[in-house]
Amino acid sequence: MKIGVYPGTFDPITNGHVDLIARSLRLFDKVYVAIAANPQKHPVLTLEERVEMVRLAAKELPHVEIEPFHGLLVDFVRERGAHAIIRGLRAVSDFEFELQMALMNRNLDQSVETVFLMPSQEYIYLTSTIIKEVARLGGDLTGLVHPEIARRLSAHLRKAAR
Repeated sequence: MKIGVYPGTFDPITNGHVDLIARSLRLFDKVYVAIAANPQKHPVLTLEERVEMVRLAAKELPHVEIEPFHGLLVDFVRERGAHAIIRGLRAVSDFEFELQMALMNRNLDQSVETVFLMPSQEYIYLTSTIIKEVARLGGDLTGLVHPEIARRLSAHLRKAAR
């Protein structure tokens, strides 16, 4: 069985992320979506909220498991019996950071490969940061995130602004 791990902060998960998860299922029999605690990024949503939102966004996808993780990604990959880390590349600007991470992960565990996927064209510009800014300013998130995620994120950001 070919198993991949798609890690991220997912603060929040976007339709671009969901697109990559769905497309990775063409390559892997099972995909773990590994949600990083990542306090260095100062997420606006709690880890529990992010796990819940990823479960909501990916509920129609078969053979996908969603789990939070702490610590080294290669340890999570090894513990799940996975073979590869799945990463999205939107632009050349993403490549340098992703290459450094892939090489460090290979240094930590030579049995783990990194697979890079480009997002579908309609999502190439989409980032969680942009989604949060649009939501913070009251913009329309239709087609960018799951409708329930749009509602929850907007409510969360309104509450935080008070």
